[in-house]
Amino acid sequence: MAIWKNKVDIEQLNTGSKNCMVGHLGIEFTEVGENSLTATMPVDKRTQQPYGLLHGGASAVLSETMGSTAASLCVDFNHFRVVGIDVNAKHLKAAKQGKVTGICTPVKIGRTLHVWQTEIYNEQKELVCISQLTVMVIANKK
Repeated sequence: MAIWKNKVDIEQLNTGSKNCMVGHLGIEFTEVGENSLTATMPVDKRTQQPYGLLHGGASAVLSETMGSTAASLCVDFNHFRVVGIDVNAKHLKAAKQGKVTGICTPVKIGRTLHVWQTEIYNEQKELVCISQLTVMVIANKK
């Protein structure tokens, strides 16, 4: 059974991400599973550090983008919103070119807190980074 409480439209997710950091870094949502969200990010001059490797901060942005998006799709937009309160990342392998793919799944979907884990893979399907995002679910102001 799908975890999503809101209609998920990949085209709409990508359109809504164009004029912010997500679009600037070239992050694109590619798939929505029953309990996962998948996105890609290029490894290029926008996301590399000066030595030509994928910047750890770019991996954290990918994770926070995916986790925040996933969490927002699991709450009633009319009454709640989500905000990130903690993100961490373990960088396991360097990526130098191509694209990385993030797969985001829930660790816990609670009433007031969610924890989302994103595994980031290179094009050879090797694990590059594992990251977790904690978000707080807060009521919309009236």
